[in-house]
Amino acid sequence: MSFTTSGLVCGHHHLYSSLARGMPATPVTPTSFMSILENVWWRLDAALDEDTLYWSAALGAAEALLNGTTAIIDHHESPHFIDGSLDIIKSACDFVGVRSNLSYGVTDRWSDGKITSIVSPQASITKEAERGLRENQRFLSSGGRGMVGVHASFTCSDETLSAAAELARDHNTGVHIHVAESADDSNAGIRLQDLATDNWLLVHAVHLQEELPGTIAHNPRSNMNNGVGYARPTQRTNTVILGTDGIGADMLEEARLAYVALRNYDVQETPDTVWSWLRNGEAFFPEVRTDTVTWSYDHADSPWHVAFTPGIRCTDVTMNGRTVVHNGSPTQFDMTEIRTKAAEAAHTLYKKLST
Repeated sequence: MSFTTSGLVCGHHHLYSSLARGMPATPVTPTSFMSILENVWWRLDAALDEDTLYWSAALGAAEALLNGTTAIIDHHESPHFIDGSLDIIKSACDFVGVRSNLSYGVTDRWSDGKITSIVSPQASITKEAERGLRENQRFLSSGGRGMVGVHASFTCSDETLSAAAELARDHNTGVHIHVAESADDSNAGIRLQDLATDNWLLVHAVHLQEELPGTIAHNPRSNMNNGVGYARPTQRTNTVILGTDGIGADMLEEARLAYVALRNYDVQETPDTVWSWLRNGEAFFPEVRTDTVTWSYDHADSPWHVAFTPGIRCTDVTMNGRTVVHNGSPTQFDMTEIRTKAAEAAHTLYKKLST
């Protein structure tokens, strides 16, 4: 027995993280959220080049499609490969056939090759932040589908935040930004309250105290993995969508975990709430409503059934009237080739990280 739904949307991804699995051990064991950023993710993104980024994005996009996710909102950073990086990700997503909304995460944490974990609001905009803004502008001006990316307020000066907000207004789009993911960014609401608008994508909002306009991207698995706390999305008036923060794009599994986390917070909540989060991503990609995803379960449209039924898999996907997944296998690309190329790219990336 099977059931067909429309396509799923990953509301916040980091496709560049697909090759992180199996990366060399960090120089020191992270003991906090900041040390996780410094020793894992900021080392990884600094080592990316064109080839490793392409195959990382291709692998992440392919895995998304095979799990019924036909659209991805991605947030990217590669401080030593900024110019043209969004085109590389788009090319990989187009090759796989997954729709994408892309942005480059502007930050002032890099300056002349040196890194600063927490940037003073009064600091001047750095050359690296200016390059990030130009990459967003170049991509959007060329017709790319995206937003203006910002890493987080705690790694940006006020000047950089204002420049990003202005660029987004100029292109009639929003800002895609991590907001109060940890206590280190707890004043994000104060710094962003005069900048944020309804079309902003606010990622995490775990420690956000103020009310900000925009859509909240809730990433329960990542929040647990980083030990930053529970975001309490039902306590806010914002529209909520589900993301993964780079931990794959199996959105049905993410929804199942999101329900358990929500239930642990409020035992009166039901799977229907999480199902609405899962479907709210359609506002960013209305086209997914015409995609069809067939699941290996005849109650895949029931939030209550899905919440308590393990092992539900995507078997077939059609997009624009074309079958792109059949019997669990892609029809438009060779998954073995992608995995092989990604493994080769990972080997190159790991050598950089080991030096």
